[in-house]
Amino acid sequence: MTTVEQGQETERSGARPVERGSDRRDDVAERLLRSAGELSYDPQQEVDWETPLDPSHHGCSPEWSTLYGTAYWDEMTEEQRAALTRQEAASVASTGIWFEMILQQMVIRDFYAKDPTDPAFQWALTEIADECRHSIMFARGAEKLGAPAYRPARHVVEGGRVFKAVASGEAAYASILVAEEVLDVMQRDWMRDDRVAPFARTINNIHVVEEARHMRFAREETRERLEGVGPVRRRAQALLVAFAAFFIVTSMWNKQVYANAGLDPKRALREAKANEHHRAMLRSSCAELMDFLGSVGLLTRPARAIYRAAHIL
Repeated sequence: MTTVEQGQETERSGARPVERGSDRRDDVAERLLRSAGELSYDPQQEVDWETPLDPSHHGCSPEWSTLYGTAYWDEMTEEQRAALTRQEAASVASTGIWFEMILQQMVIRDFYAKDPTDPAFQWALTEIADECRHSIMFARGAEKLGAPAYRPARHVVEGGRVFKAVASGEAAYASILVAEEVLDVMQRDWMRDDRVAPFARTINNIHVVEEARHMRFAREETRERLEGVGPVRRRAQALLVAFAAFFIVTSMWNKQVYANAGLDPKRALREAKANEHHRAMLRSSCAELMDFLGSVGLLTRPARAIYRAAHIL
């Protein structure tokens, strides 16, 4: 077991419920700060950036490909399948960078001019430092996979500008949780898959370990911000989170990946859109997330409709 895998197991086993009230928040932040001191990694040192990419290696587990289970997939050679998953993994990473930049701005705005001696304040800065390293790591990883810079559609990028300017409180932290939970389930599969390029498995390992802390904090912040919130605000925030989830998830797999993998883009896109296997994988990855949103009152009927449209419920 690698040091990163050991960290992952420690982080998972260390997650446990804590007491309610303001003491709970400080306790969680202090624990996360201690964990970050013990279980943080430098991608420059941990990831093997020097070994050339083996073209037989995948970028993600094939079962997570948007074409897995389709007639097109059955016709593809192993080389084509590997090339596609490398482009798809790079697209997911690029979407991750885009949202991590939104995340950082929301967190900085939330803690602007607050008490710097507060453990939560110090944890927020630690989380931002993590995200900066992750974004650089994802960018280098996508480049090593032989992919271009994938970006969300223009209307999604502009919508993100609005979202990061207006989202606050429970909407901000629940949206952070949405993005990280979806990635987390996928990456737990990818980091254990010998078919995936070794450097990519290490990237996924690092992200899973460090994002476990971010997700813990996001859950606690979401619960705390929702305490005493009235039904009108709760319904409005539920919609805002659902729309954020829709655009995050539907932006993960850029339609340009098919052409860049040497496939017929029209046929590939058509079969990907009708791929029930991929939809089932997404729903499975979001099961715990949906349970959490339901437990805090953010899974309203209109929100459910949006999640179904994104195939995550």
